[in-house]
Amino acid sequence: MGTTQLESVPEPKYWHLKTVLTEALDSEFSVGEILPNERDLAARFGVARATLRQALEQLELEGRLQRRRGVGTTVAPPRVGVAVGTEQHTWPGAAADDWQPLDSVQAPPPAAVAAALETGPDETVHIVRRSRMSHGQQVGTELLYIPAASLPDLTAIDAPSGTARARAVLRELQHLPLEGEDRAVELGSARAEDARELDRLPGSPVLVVTTRFFAQGRTAALSVATYRADTCRLTFGESTGVEIHHDPERQAS
Repeated sequence: MGTTQLESVPEPKYWHLKTVLTEALDSEFSVGEILPNERDLAARFGVARATLRQALEQLELEGRLQRRRGVGTTVAPPRVGVAVGTEQHTWPGAAADDWQPLDSVQAPPPAAVAAALETGPDETVHIVRRSRMSHGQQVGTELLYIPAASLPDLTAIDAPSGTARARAVLRELQHLPLEGEDRAVELGSARAEDARELDRLPGSPVLVVTTRFFAQGRTAALSVATYRADTCRLTFGESTGVEIHHDPERQAS
């Protein structure tokens, strides 16, 4: 590879370098491939290492790169699609669901969840914890809240907690006639627990998708899913190719 010198441009040098690096990632590197070290990259593009670091940090924020302890900087896999406008309503745990159940307990939910579910402040609900993986990396964590009234036959299940109970709760949920659902999406900051599970620093940007599931004329379940903002894209309708980016230079494909 030859040396590429950056010409004088009106935008910050690190931003122009980010564009050049993006083109190199698309044409020269594959997913998971480790980038050359900072010294070699800085020499190739004729920039100071401080400028290079700024460009790499920006690409990491945009989800194009990942910095892994003991490995280095690697090319990130494609973003995971997060459906927010599909007309195909299904219960969590149905066929083709990408989430993996981890645990289930009965406990009082947060006040805002209790209000949405119209349960009493001290009334316990089933809480299922799930995770979503992509290319061996956890990209999402979910808490699914289900009132006991939605699952009246669950009392016969022996497992008090754990993956077995989580699967049993999800199986029982499939018996309800799903009448519809709605979703809300907001940009948030990772709480300490979410950050630990998603391997991010507390306060890192996350997408929070809240979904209400309706059955028997009421909210039968509520899901709060937290996604790494650098690994996900929003999808609408039947298309999985619509993306939302914070970078105005990138076009929706």
